[in-house]
Order: sequence, then structure tokens, then C-alpha cells
Amino acid sequence: MTVGLVLVSHSSKIAEGLVDLARQMAPEVSLVPAGGTDDGGIGTSFDRISAAIEQADTGDGVVILCDLGSAILTAETAVEFLDDPAGVRIADAPLVEGAVAAAVAAEGGGDLDAVVAAAETAAGSATPAPPPPSAEVPTEPGVTDTATLINREGLHARPAAEFVKLAGRFDAAVTVNGVDAKSLLRIMALGLTEGDEVVLAATGPQAEEAVRALADLVRSGFGEVEER
Repeated sequence: MTVGLVLVSHSSKIAEGLVDLARQMAPEVSLVPAGGTDDGGIGTSFDRISAAIEQADTGDGVVILCDLGSAILTAETAVEFLDDPAGVRIADAPLVEGAVAAAVAAEGGGDLDAVVAAAETAAGSATPAPPPPSAEVPTEPGVTDTATLINREGLHARPAAEFVKLAGRFDAAVTVNGVDAKSLLRIMALGLTEGDEVVLAATGPQAEEAVRALADLVRSGFGEVEER
């Protein structure tokens, strides 16, 4: 089971399209759109959001993301009417960036708090400023390696999501070009393109395994590069 996501928009097409996008990076996560009014118009629906929460909840909780203020109000009302609202959280995050980051965190096995935190890294900016160096860069001698990015489209959303999910499997603090390797938005903000060097560094019990696996993933082209 994973944390489920409900994506609330005033437009049913936006909510459904965002589910399609996020599912490319998180195929195992329960992603449920709740867009538009009951008659298919522009707006939000208490009943649609309530039904989406029930559908998305597989036992590990639900995170809701909304596009505009009135959508948040409707979602808050739907949560208040739940028999047990403790397992449902509304993330303070932009809909698109927050949904993608949350979906990847849920796919990686993150709990409710971790999925909300991943979504909220997108709050206010799609390219958040890095935290203090002590939180990003290992301060003790660790394992390092460098690999060259061979993907023609660079480290875009799908390979970045694969990178983050793999990094999350190891008991290690890992950075890529100085930023947290477990943060999708920070990695995408690097803007790495074909031919760029990916500098990996890690500390912790599984540092060597993490760096080796991540370097191999980069060198493999994330399964997108045909043999030449």
C-alpha cells in the first residue's frame, strides 16, 4: 500500500491530465482526479472530492492537492465530514509541481508526513532555494563518483523520478551536484542536459551501494538510450 493522492482542480481536464502525468512517474500510487462540478462545468464539487478521497485511500492515508483557493475550501469541508479525518491531509503546494513531487515520494514508500513534505517543497517556487549546506552536503568523508548524462533530453521528469526513487532505497545521505538526491524538484532545478557531469556523493551505512547504483543508472541512460 502507498499514500494516495487526490488532485482537485476547477477543470476536470486539468485534474485528469495531471493524473496521467504523475502516473508516468508513480504507476503504483492511487491517483484520483476530482475536477469540475457535478454537471461537468468549471468549479469544484464536494461530492466528487469526497468520493475521490474514499477511492484514493488504500490504508496509508491520502494527500489532497488543490489549484485555487475555493478548491481548498471545498476540500477542507469534505475532510471535515469524514468519519476519521486524521489520515487525510491537504498540502500547501502548487498543484502540478506538488503533485509530481508527492507522487514520486509516495511511489518510493514515503509515509503521510513524507509525502506532504515532498509536495510542500514546491510551495512558492518550482525551483526552491537549497537549504543550508549542513542539510545538503555530507560533512564527513564519503563515497563519490562522477557519471556523464547521455540522455538526449537531459534529466527531465521521468529519469529524475527514477533517480529519486532509487536514492530513497538506501540508508545513506546522497547528493547529486550538491543537492539532495532524494528531492525531485531540486534535481530537476539543476537543469542537467546531455553531456553534463553528474557528481554523486554519499555518506552513511549504504553510501557505497547508493553511489554505485545511482552512477550505473545514469550511465545506463535510464533505459531511454538505445545502443549506438
